[in-house]
This record gives sequence, C-alpha cells and structure tokens, in this order.
Amino acid sequence: MKIYNTLHKKIEEIIPIEEGKIKMYTCGPTVYHYAHIGNLRTYISEDILEKSLNYLGYKVDRVMNITDVGHLVGDGDSGEDKMAVAAKREHKSSMEVAAYYTECFKSDCAKLNIKWPDTVVPATNEIDEYIKIISRLLNNGHAYIADGNVYYDTSTFEKYYELSGRNSDDLLVAVREDIKEDTAKRNPFDFGLWFTNSKFNNQELQWDSPWGRGYPGWHIECSGISMKYLGENLDIHCGAEDAIFPHHTNEIAQSEAYLGHKWCNYWVHMGFLNDKNGKMSKSNGEFLTVSLLEEKGYDPLAYRYLCLNSNYHNALTFTYDILDGAVNEYKKLKNKTNSLVEEGSLEEDKFNKYNDRFKKALDDNLNTSMAITILYELLKDNDLNGTTKLELVKSFDKVLSLDLLKKTEVTSDKDSYIKEMIEKRKEAKANKDFATADQIREKLLSEGIVLKDTREGTTYEIVG
Repeated sequence: MKIYNTLHKKIEEIIPIEEGKIKMYTCGPTVYHYAHIGNLRTYISEDILEKSLNYLGYKVDRVMNITDVGHLVGDGDSGEDKMAVAAKREHKSSMEVAAYYTECFKSDCAKLNIKWPDTVVPATNEIDEYIKIISRLLNNGHAYIADGNVYYDTSTFEKYYELSGRNSDDLLVAVREDIKEDTAKRNPFDFGLWFTNSKFNNQELQWDSPWGRGYPGWHIECSGISMKYLGENLDIHCGAEDAIFPHHTNEIAQSEAYLGHKWCNYWVHMGFLNDKNGKMSKSNGEFLTVSLLEEKGYDPLAYRYLCLNSNYHNALTFTYDILDGAVNEYKKLKNKTNSLVEEGSLEEDKFNKYNDRFKKALDDNLNTSMAITILYELLKDNDLNGTTKLELVKSFDKVLSLDLLKKTEVTSDKDSYIKEMIEKRKEAKANKDFATADQIREKLLSEGIVLKDTREGTTYEIVG
C-alpha cells in the first residue's frame, strides 16, 4: 500500500517493521467538549485506513489516547488546561467532564461506523510512564528545569523541523497564532514536559513528581502511551493536519531523544473540513456536531459517504447543499444495493477481478472515491449475477462501512401506505396499464422503498 508520508513530503510504499503487521497510533480527542464534524472527518479517515490495511491482509494493532489532562488552551504553553476550563464552564470536576465527553465521542464514532480502536488509554492512566521519559530526557541533556517546570530544549534535537518543513525563522513569524513566548524557556519553541504549581497553582488534577506536584504536558502523553503499548518502533502515526506543528513535531523530538533512534516511519495527516468561514472549529461559525445533523434530519452515514468521495489528505468543503447532494447519492446507492437478489452461484473469476480493482484503489494512497466508482460499476454490470454482486457489496462494505445492505425499520403507517401502493400497482398491471405500474415503482424507489416481485407476490424493503 502507498500512502502520503508527511515526513518525506511524498507518497511512499508502506513497508512494515514486522512483516504482515502494522503498529498504528492515532491521536485521540481532548474530551472537554463535543467533537464537531471536522474533528470526526479525521477519525473517519483513520478508520478507513485501518480497515483498508486489514482488507489488504495486514494485522493492525491500533492505539489511541484520550486527552483528559494537560492540553492547554495555547499550544505555546499558555493559558489554562482545556479540561479545567470545561470544568468551570459546566460546574463539574475535570474527571466528570472527561467521562461525559468520552462517551459522547464514542457514540458519535458508533453513528459514523468508526471502529473503536483496539487499545484506548486516558492520559491520566500513565503518569508514571511520562515521569520515566522526562527523567531520562533531563539526564541526557534534552530537557531542563526552569521556574519549577520541566521543558524540552528543542535546540538539542537536530531534526526538530523535519516534519513541518519549517525553520526557526518561519516560526517566529507566527505559524500559529497561539504560540506565545514563555520567559522561563531558553528558546521560544521549547515546550513543557511537566508543569508545577509555579505556573498553574489552581490545577485540579495533580500528581507527585521528582520536580514538584503538578501534571504532564500534552505532547509527552502521546509518546508515553504509544511507546508503552506499541513498543519502541512505530509503523504509522495519524492525526489531523494541524497537529503537524507543534504536537507531532514535539512528539518526534522527545521520543527519539528518549529512545536514541528513529521512532515512527510514516506520518499520515488528514485534511481540514472547511466551511464558509474557513477551517471548521468549535469557535468559528455554527458548531456542527453529529447530533445537530441528526436533528436536521441527516443520516450520519451520508456525511461518511461525503468524506469517502474526497481524498483524506485534501481539504474538504462543507455546506448543507453539498451534504444534500451526498444524501441523494447515498440513498440512490442504497436503493441499488438493496434491490439486489441472490441469483446463481458465485462467479469467482468475476468476483476476484472487481475485488482486485477495489484493492488497487485502496493501495493507491487510499483512493476511496475510485473505490466507490468501482462499486457503482459492478452494480451496473449486466454480466454479473445477483449473488456475485451481493458478495462484492458485502466485501467492499467492510472498508466503506456504509451499511449498504442494512434494511430500515418500517412504521405501521408507512407499511399501510406501501401496501396500498403495491395494490394500486397490481391493479394497473392487471389492466395492462404498465406505465402507471412503472410510475408507482419509481415513486416508491425515490422514497427509498424497493419493490421485489416474487412468485408469492410483491414484497418490499426500505433502504433510505
């Protein structure tokens, strides 16, 4: 499989450290608020990547963190911990806030058919791991203590700017608006590994450490969790595009300084979801959550379908008109897949031909839009029998995860309406009024109702 590797700024073939296995780490949410659909686009893309790797025959071991402490409002080590801000906002403890929004995030993932990772670890579970790493960084000269806090000295790591492709002069021109100078640091872009009361004396979550009572910085958490659960060598690290600097840059610096060797081979970053105001965020424009889409009558899987039609690495524009278009296309696709019936035996050669094309699309930098095109092509292929089409759809949906063969439950009122329409169609056919019969079928189909004529009579399935 080939994927775009941010580290080398090009598409590269994935060569696993251990043959047939992939160790994959994905940055999890900071659980201080609901995830918006821009956040969730990243998790959809990571889910597709994991499922594609599985489909191509790899065994994927995926770990994700839950940030429940240490993520400051400003990435330049400024402002309060986001969890502390949320706790004040909601008059709850930080742990109560974290527990609630973790469950909300998990629910959103389920609605979008995002597989929950094999190992999910709250940052607060691994304090001893961070202390161990920080202690070594101090001992080997990559970290220092200033004003009671422990900082990483970025000047000691020669490859600090390799991932971002920037340099210190670029960053001084404010690559991120929230980078502010901390006068306790030796260099402007040094970053906090451990904060004590010397800087944040009202922090709710604190632990004892050799440097005083305090809490870990955000960046050290992902390094610690990844190395504990996936070992000292990592195949793939994923995250959103805005994590390249400073978060992933800092992860590389501290991990490789701690280990003494290269840590991760492939860095895969997911493009932004943009709205009319630019990059979607919690503070910019309407706060779009999965629940809000549902309230407006949208199926969350229509949003997943929208994401699949764009390359994971590119920016994707969101408007309700664009989403409406995805809804219509998704309904049509489900209508087609749900109208399939088993007929004949599996045509293995034809199955393998389409399956190989599907795999080739996934191989090609996760080309999900081509994968969906191949799906449409097989549905239109008159040389394929129903059984082969059904098996291909079932197989492809292991990656696409669009519930393509899942039926929709019907209310009694709708059931009565459909049966009435079926009876009218039956009468039209008996009177040889085939035009009316066809119109009734098409009307029902546009409503997501697929009619199936059998020897025992006409049945139906709901797909929209």
